[in-house]
Formats: sequence, structure tokens, C-alpha cells
Amino acid sequence: MSAQALKSRVAVVGPAYPYKGGAVHHTTELARQLAERHFSVTLESWRAQYPRFLYPGELTADEPDVPVFEPTRHELSWRRPDGWVRHGARMGRDNDLVILQLHSTFQTVPYLVLAQQARRRGARVAVIANNVSPHEARAADRRLVRALLNRVDTVLVHNDEQARLARTMTGATVRTATLPPHFPVTAAPGSERPDTEIHHRLLFFGFVRPYKGLDVLLRAIAETDAKVSLTVAGEFWNSEIQTRELVRELGLDERVDLRAGYVGGSAIRDLFAESDALVMPYRKATGSQNTLLSFMNGRPVIVTRTGSLPDAVTDGVDGIICRPDDVADLARAIDRFYLPGEPLRLRASVKTADWAPLWDAYIDALARDKTEDAVT
Repeated sequence: MSAQALKSRVAVVGPAYPYKGGAVHHTTELARQLAERHFSVTLESWRAQYPRFLYPGELTADEPDVPVFEPTRHELSWRRPDGWVRHGARMGRDNDLVILQLHSTFQTVPYLVLAQQARRRGARVAVIANNVSPHEARAADRRLVRALLNRVDTVLVHNDEQARLARTMTGATVRTATLPPHFPVTAAPGSERPDTEIHHRLLFFGFVRPYKGLDVLLRAIAETDAKVSLTVAGEFWNSEIQTRELVRELGLDERVDLRAGYVGGSAIRDLFAESDALVMPYRKATGSQNTLLSFMNGRPVIVTRTGSLPDAVTDGVDGIICRPDDVADLARAIDRFYLPGEPLRLRASVKTADWAPLWDAYIDALARDKTEDAVT
């Protein structure tokens, strides 16, 4: 019997509107995809997700980037451990499967309680570990993640490297599935938009954190022979002042447009339309939706060979792949991108795929009982 035929009752635990960002898009789209496949789904979100000081940007949005899923509960609070016990027990009684989306180490403590209570009431528990070893992790973070992974039935990760790491930390069933797209509904360009202009502008998009290598990209822009500008659009992780100082130090004031702040869905398509390519100069990564988001908006990518970033890219066809944390190699990649005729040739090769099979596999990996593994 396949996971889709189970018609299980499922609780998806993670952030939802009025929170914002990729985790919200993922949680909401996962609930919707489960419901489309005839699971009975409740989205369990937060009324207080974590202390304000842990997140330097705005926590909530005025308008949702994706359609709000119903039913959604907003009952969890980091301040109320008694609520973790109560709601975990309720989820276990009311559902066959509880899915925890782990995207912040701070959530491992309430998730430990939720998982324990839900399993005591007979529900299976799966955790989506977006990063088994958190970016810029401390020893305490790894211990907390290890504790959680050992208290669930299924761990879902998004590439083989993360699966190998997870198996060193837990005896639970570890499965790998490609992270399917979960984009703001207004992210794609309109069909009326012309697509043959070269802008001599690159785009760095999303939350700015040290591991994403914006400083490497800025130094590469300063070294490249190409006469190219850069738009940086996203919220900064306590590094905006240092970034502006680096821009001045490199003499890039006239070539770099820093647009600090959250980018809602309605603005995304314009950012891509004004750029020739998305650059993802990550020092390390597990994966990212931004490659697919760029393709969805008809733009090639320049990515580093780390994590699963290069898996979606064919070098020299729909993008260019270079070494991580290497200014000279990234500068060469930019120069290669801007060889005569290359920007439009690469743009013309960008294709979007049928993503329904990705969601089928993703949901099957979450919902399938381990007893089915021997026959699937």
C-alpha cells in the first residue's frame, strides 16, 4: 500500500503566515500538497516562534506571499513548555503522522517535547532536517539536533551528504528526497515581459548570512574584467554595516545596489527581470530553492560547487559552476558568463520542470511507514 493511499491524518508543524520567508512557503506548500493527495491535514504554527533577539529582521509580513492554508492553528509558543506537552499530546491523539519542520536549532527543545508526547499517543513522527548540522553551528546545537533525531521515527533530508551525516547521529529511518519548489505565487514573470535585453547586472537574493559568501562575490566583482553591476536584495544577518564598508573599500559604490530588507513575492519577478543571472557564491550549503526560483523567472545561475547547489545546474548550459570561497574562480566565472553572446544563450537554455513527481516522492518519503521500505 502506497503512502498516498493511506489517507492519514497529518499534523504539519512549522511557521505559517503572518510569519514570512522560505520556511513559511515550504510549510504551507507541504500542507497544501498533502491535502491535494487526500490526506487530512492541519497546519500547526506558532503564535510566538522564538525570542525577538534571535532574528534581526522583521518577523512577520503584512500580506501573505502564498495562499493561507486552512485549517491552521497558531497555538505554539516558545514561552510555554506546558503548551508543548498539551499540544503534543493532542497532535498524537488526533493524527497518525506528525511532521516537524526543523529550520532553527532553537526549535529542537519544543520539538523534543512535541515528538515525545505525540509518539506516546501512537502517532508516528517525522522531522524534515533542512540542515542536520546547522549553519555556523555550536557544539550545543549539534547535541540538540542529535537528541531530536533520536526521538523520531523518520528523518527526511535533501541530499546524500546530509543523509550520511544524519545516519551518524540517529538510528531512526533516514530518507533523502529532493526539496520541491515552494515559491511565492507572484514570483514568476508575466508573459508580456521582453526577455532579450542584457542588463550587465547580477543578482544576489535572499537572507544575507556569512556562509552565503556575499563578501566573496563583492571581491570577485572588483576583480572581474566584465563591466557588471550587482543588486543585493534581502535581509541582513547583522552584517549590513560591514558589507557597506566593504563596498566602499573595494570602490564599488557606483556598481552595487544594496536593497536591505525582506523581499515579498510581488517584487521578486522585477528583481530577476532587471538582472542577467542569479549568483549564489555560498561557502557551504545543503541546498537552496533560489536556483529553481531563478529558472522559474527565466534566468541562468552562477553557483558554487557545494552541497546540492550544482545538482540542478548543467555547467555551460543553464548556468556556470565555480569553486566555493574562491574569489579568483568566481571572477573567472563572471567573465565567462559575459563572453559575447553567452548571457542570452544561457538564458535561452533555462527550462522549468514538471515538479509534481518531486512532490509525490517527497510526500512518500515522509508518510511511508518503515515497514514498507522492504517492499518498495
